[in-house]
Amino acid sequence: MDTWSSRSAAHKLVAYYNLASKNVSSGQTATPNQTRIELFFADLGPGLITGCADDDPSGISTYSMAGASFGYGLLWTALFSYPLMVTVQMMCGRLGMVTGRGLAGVVRRRYSKWVLWGACSLLIVANVINIAADLGGMADATQMLTGVNSLVWTPLYTAVIVGFLFWSSYRQIARIFKWITLVLLAYVITAFFAGVDWRQALVATLRPQLAWSRDYVAMIVGILGTTISPYLFFWQASQEVEEERAQGKNLAQRKGATEEDLRRLRVDVLTGMFASNFIMYFIILTTAATLHAHGVLKIETAKQAAEALRPLAGNLAYLLFTLGLIGTGMLGVPVLAGSCAYAISEAAAWRGSLARKPRGARKFYGVLAAAMTIGLAIDYAGFDAVKMLFWSAVINGALAPPLILLIVLLTNDRKVMGNRVNSPLERALGWATLAVMTAAAAALVIA
Repeated sequence: MDTWSSRSAAHKLVAYYNLASKNVSSGQTATPNQTRIELFFADLGPGLITGCADDDPSGISTYSMAGASFGYGLLWTALFSYPLMVTVQMMCGRLGMVTGRGLAGVVRRRYSKWVLWGACSLLIVANVINIAADLGGMADATQMLTGVNSLVWTPLYTAVIVGFLFWSSYRQIARIFKWITLVLLAYVITAFFAGVDWRQALVATLRPQLAWSRDYVAMIVGILGTTISPYLFFWQASQEVEEERAQGKNLAQRKGATEEDLRRLRVDVLTGMFASNFIMYFIILTTAATLHAHGVLKIETAKQAAEALRPLAGNLAYLLFTLGLIGTGMLGVPVLAGSCAYAISEAAAWRGSLARKPRGARKFYGVLAAAMTIGLAIDYAGFDAVKMLFWSAVINGALAPPLILLIVLLTNDRKVMGNRVNSPLERALGWATLAVMTAAAAALVIA
């Protein structure tokens, strides 16, 4: 009976996860006959994919380095960053819903060209570096497992991702590789095998111990940069628009958002960001209990980062780690390249979408391919993959404040949002997010 129940529960979980994936890829909405759990999964969409993509190789590397370098000392950042990232992603999603356009498209209609292209330039710089870091991280981890030089794997992964995006779609990639990302749950399981000091971890989570040093400040900026990343702003808004396009709505029909639309957005974003920070918390926790506790304070290779999984997986730790990096990279890199293409296409008023075939959106796919190619070229410049993964997160954190400022201003503007402007709480949290990200970047410069 117990065995049958556990199998039934597992089958239901798989069915619900597939339902979420189906809704993400088809724009399907809930029906009145669905159960509460089915309704919950039916509400999931762009926010869930955004949250999964947020734990990309750059994020995994940054969280691993945080746990190794500072032990439990940075666990508080998972709680601290959650309301900030939810606020920004909610604003971006609502902006896309209400206007029927992506973030760059709205900026183009509201601000001057220098503001528009300045914002797009910040995004492109951050994204291309992040693409290079993620591709390098995936290749470096695969080299660790196979012994084949990472320079062989980097163009291979680039070709596979570009091929998928050109001849399939990102949504198909998400449906295929979502299962690989589940190996990141190994960090959650490992925590219960790794001898975690749960009392110390709880204290560190609820009572931050701040330090004034260049390494500590850089790590905080890196964590904030990989959780509150510029590419996610553009992606969330564009994907809300794509969801409505998938339902056959034109621009006039896309404008505006009902209370039900906003409710679904809240469920979607809250769940996606929780999933992202849940994994983040356990990566820091596990690496603190394994690497830091045994004197490994600096992670310089993918092999060292994989060692955090050894208490659970033994020699399979390298396999789990590699699969996790490949899965998150296959989700994250297309989001990085896709957000570049969406931003430039919207800014230049081109027609373009991942839902279109390359023939119908040549310029859009040209930008996507260029971003991937430049990222690949950076990898051949000889930068250390692990360091590049971390510093790409820091660069994201440093470049985010101007974009957050634009988002807060736009979502406070009645000419843009009508009666769907930010509530007083959302407005306060938006400005608080801007203040935190600006202060963190400034502190890094001073330190």
